[in-house]
Amino acid sequence: MIRLYADYHTHTIYSHGKGSIMDNVIAARKKGLKEIAITDHGIRHFTFGVDPKKLPKIREEVDRINNSCEDIKVLLGMECNIISTDGDIDINDSIMKYLDILLVGYHMMVMPKNLREAARIYGKNYIERLVPNLIKGVREANTEAMIKAIRKYKIDIITHPSARINIDTTVVAKEAKKTGTALEINARNNEMSVDFVKAAATEGVSFVINSDAHKPSDVGNLDNGIAIAEAAGLDSSQIINAI
Repeated sequence: MIRLYADYHTHTIYSHGKGSIMDNVIAARKKGLKEIAITDHGIRHFTFGVDPKKLPKIREEVDRINNSCEDIKVLLGMECNIISTDGDIDINDSIMKYLDILLVGYHMMVMPKNLREAARIYGKNYIERLVPNLIKGVREANTEAMIKAIRKYKIDIITHPSARINIDTTVVAKEAKKTGTALEINARNNEMSVDFVKAAATEGVSFVINSDAHKPSDVGNLDNGIAIAEAAGLDSSQIINAI
């Protein structure tokens, strides 16, 4: 049986979560977790992106909680976004210096690097949803952008692979294995199917099971992800937040 000690993907009022950092921490402690990451949305996420001017305050809040709570460790992270086909993400050194953990995922409501990249990534993916056979090579282009991001940045976790934008999970897993980047089994949605997990696991990649909580009551709700992992035949040694 897989048992987990951490939830590395949670949102707060600093993006579009419903609770404070401390609300999430309290919820995690009630679930018996020993670690939690606060990973609000990257700065180019429309309406929900973290205000970079608030990062010093957020960092101070996390440090204060860590100094006062001996039974749980709080990490500050960000769920950044792919903003170009060259694998650029919405982060820079002035942001990264505040973070303990870096998550990256595809989201549709994101301001790309420029208009050309808006058409290359989001325009084509929107069209493919409406007319799947109209545009060829979208899956390959999405996959290549993610691979370039993995090579360009020290990414700890790829969030909800295969959700929102179509990628080849097996190809991404092969590259992620080289850099020690974990693929997320997202307990909030079922997009990372058992078949996807099995295919990615053949590459030897590590996984992480997260809640993607947007309200405190969902922090640590990991059973759905555990069920997917167990159905795919994973054991604790393949999951970075497993005991």
